[in-house]
This record gives sequence, C-alpha cells and structure tokens, in this order.
Amino acid sequence: MYEYIAEQMLVAAKRADAWVKKIYEMDFPVEIKDDNSPVTDADKGADEIIRAYLGTLFPEAGFLTEESFDDGSRFLKKGVFIVDPVDGTKEFVSKNGQFTINIAYCVDHEIVAGVIRIPMQNVSYYAIKGKGAYRLDDGKEPVRIHVSDRKNNLRVCCSISHVTPAEVEFYKAHASLLEGEPKPVGASTKFCKIAEGEYDLSVRFSDGTKEWDVAPGDIILHEAGGVMVEPDGKRMTYNRADVYNRKGYVIANSIETALLK
Repeated sequence: MYEYIAEQMLVAAKRADAWVKKIYEMDFPVEIKDDNSPVTDADKGADEIIRAYLGTLFPEAGFLTEESFDDGSRFLKKGVFIVDPVDGTKEFVSKNGQFTINIAYCVDHEIVAGVIRIPMQNVSYYAIKGKGAYRLDDGKEPVRIHVSDRKNNLRVCCSISHVTPAEVEFYKAHASLLEGEPKPVGASTKFCKIAEGEYDLSVRFSDGTKEWDVAPGDIILHEAGGVMVEPDGKRMTYNRADVYNRKGYVIANSIETALLK
C-alpha cells in the first residue's frame, strides 16, 4: 500500500544527499537557532529539496520538518511527511561523517514508511509497514535486515554528542549484561545498526529530541523485529502538537532488552 511512497522517499533522500555532500566539502557558515542547535546551508537546502520533490508528487500530504515553519496545516492532513534533512548537524559540522537524512510518512499518528539515508556511507535503510526492513547500498539490490536475538552480552551504542549522566548510570547499573563499553554512534545510524544486528540496545533519557529525529528509525527497527518505546514501555505516536520526545526513548532488539530495570 505504501510501497510507491517509500520508493519516492528514497529518491528524495538521494537528491538531498547530493546537496548535503556538496556543502560538506566546503567551508560553510554555521548558524545557531533559538533552541541553541546548529543549522547550515546543508540543512536548509536539503529541506527544500525534499519538500519540493515529495510535495509535487503528493500534494495532498502535509509536512513536519525541522527547518520549515509549522503552520499547523499538517493536522488537517491524513498523511504527513516528517523530515529531518540533516540529523546530527553537530556531526556534520565536525565533519566526522556520522549524520543522516531522515524521512518518514505518518498516517493517523502512526509511521507507515521510513527512510534513513547515511550519505557518507552511500547507503539507505528503509521500511514499510508490514513489509519488513531493508538495507540498500548504492548500486546493489536491497537486503532484508533483522535484529539480533541476544539476551546477554548486549552490544550497546550511545550518542556521540548528547550522552547524559542518567544514561551513563544506566549502562553502569547493567554492566554485567553488556559486552564492553557503549560505542558512540552518530544520529539515526543507531537505529539502523540495531535493526541489522550490529548492536542491541541504546537509551536516550532526555527531552532533547523531536519527532523527526526518531520517526523513520521507529518503523525500521520495528519491521526488523526490534522495538522503540518510551522508558515506560509505551509506543510513540506521531504528528503531535508537542513535537518533543519529552520522556526520551529506548531502542533495542527486543522488549525484554528495552525494559531492563
């Protein structure tokens, strides 16, 4: 049902990828927004590219994006694209390559298709509700992915730039179940790496993320057999009035792993 939309989201992500890489190779200015987060011409241009492409193909859809004014019209739409044109702008600015392009499609407050593009790895991850999750390397055929079945020796990844004291304490408290120290992984790449079984768990115990940071990763992880939940075990809803993920979230290979106490 949502295959065509997902196909076009992949195209939009690759179009934005070309612009983002162009800016990445330059000496670009960095602005600081009102929420104290950085923004560059890569964010702004990629946002315009994605909205123009998908908006032309799907004029009936609404948009919720990090770099566009939210006029509330999305609440009148059944389907809404949720977009972060550059997730991990701090990683983009530091030029460590660990940033992503995020596009999700939401229907009735549920994500039904999602794409995460990792420009510097030339790979996209995507999922469609009920159809599974896939890795798509440029020039190759898509490969279905699945989470690991580990219950012990859990491999953990964490944010590069945003680890909180509460998260550090959580990992320390469960050290006996973990394999080594948490590995820093940038932006939404964490969702992809858990979805394909490279890692098993990551937690975010802060209110600093928003819908566009997690929306495509949510469906990719769930379609790969994993989970994304709030710390109390609830699934997230999307296209909300308050776009902040106030409670934080846990992403894992299973609900048992996600609800470690």
